[in-house]
Amino acid sequence: MNFKAITLGLAVASVATLSLAKPVAYQIDPGHSATVFSWSHFGFSTPSANFSDIQGTINVDNEKPANSSVNVNIPVASINTNVKALDDHIKGADFFDAAKYPNITFKSTKVQAVGKNKYRITGNLTVKDVTKPVVLDAVLNKQAVHPMTKLQTVGFNATTSFNRSAFGVGGYVPNVGDKITVNITTEASVAAKK
Repeated sequence: MNFKAITLGLAVASVATLSLAKPVAYQIDPGHSATVFSWSHFGFSTPSANFSDIQGTINVDNEKPANSSVNVNIPVASINTNVKALDDHIKGADFFDAAKYPNITFKSTKVQAVGKNKYRITGNLTVKDVTKPVVLDAVLNKQAVHPMTKLQTVGFNATTSFNRSAFGVGGYVPNVGDKITVNITTEASVAAKK
């Protein structure tokens, strides 16, 4: 028996398997994900609001982060400022016009590793049918089997900022600040096998 040949064959097979490996798809958990954005209100305060019921997929390639991707859908109707009248106003024509444009989407175009567990995610943000590139600075919090669901899970935090008027949501600028600061947190798990 030629052990060297067997060993070489196993090594080649292992490399071939690795080269064919695909990114792992994680489904976003809406119950443990949130997008919080804040703005200046006449210079007096910095209110914030939260979008929930976030849906989407995070594809993770640990070996080649550039092969990773993000695809997210955010329903505008989920907005919560803790003031119902303000929620209704923001969903109206002065801002998001949710009846006509019910969803915000983000689709990544590039993922770069920029340090240990740190990533720069470039992608297209679409609001009110206006699509423009934005960059998320993301941190991988944890990647492991979730102790409750027993599913392989990842968790990220990310931040970005942009001018809302660029997306047609420019009501009351400049008195109500144009620049929006966004903080995102999410958990996502591999779908359970049926």
